[in-house]
Amino acid sequence: MQRYFIEVAYVGTRYSGFQVQLNANTIQSEVSRALKIFFNEEYELTGSSRTDAGVHALQNFFHFDTNKEIDKTIIYNLNALLPYDIVVKNIFKTRPGAHCRFDAIARTYHYHIIKFKDPFSFQRAYFYPYNINTGLLHEMAALLPAFNDFTSFSKKNTQVKNFYCEIKSCEWIINDRFWRFEIKADRFLRGMVKGLVGTMLRFAKDGKNISELERLIESKSHAAAYFSVPSEGLFLAEVDFKRGILQ
Repeated sequence: MQRYFIEVAYVGTRYSGFQVQLNANTIQSEVSRALKIFFNEEYELTGSSRTDAGVHALQNFFHFDTNKEIDKTIIYNLNALLPYDIVVKNIFKTRPGAHCRFDAIARTYHYHIIKFKDPFSFQRAYFYPYNINTGLLHEMAALLPAFNDFTSFSKKNTQVKNFYCEIKSCEWIINDRFWRFEIKADRFLRGMVKGLVGTMLRFAKDGKNISELERLIESKSHAAAYFSVPSEGLFLAEVDFKRGILQ
């Protein structure tokens, strides 16, 4: 059996998340359907990063096994079968045993904010017209890599064994009309990016100081964190793999 990685991008607005679910339309179910139609065979897909309902991706991956020899010419055919808001960007023949989730060494998320009403950013960014302390946003982003236990920014009902994450880079990019929060880490907890963004925005709006964010992280309790920012601003931007996985 040969293993292949499929690189995809999508607008998540119409979907109930990335992973296949009973009685719900997802990114995985649409890609599975396109493969089944083209190859007349059903494949079991494994996903790299399980984005939630409404979350978008500039890059995400599936892997699957097949006895067929597949090349990049099928990209056109698969895209013709997929809906307008999902695209196959590439397909990679990789080594047996390569795993698009466990062989990923880092993921990067972006959260987009629009400061002025803009119909072209509808469902692609969070409309947030408030004046807040942007200097504090920069300070809070700079603080985050000093910690590795992010229990305070994980939603309930998660099945992870620990809450440790290594943040490799983290920053706010701010101009007059658009803001973007960029964060890269070895892993992310359920709701973590939205929790970080929501909390930083609320703290900066309420005039809190950097020590209050530090105390929240050290408390290991999400009671004072804010997860209420909308999914429409969140993008999975990049998945990094161990050397030699993508050929």
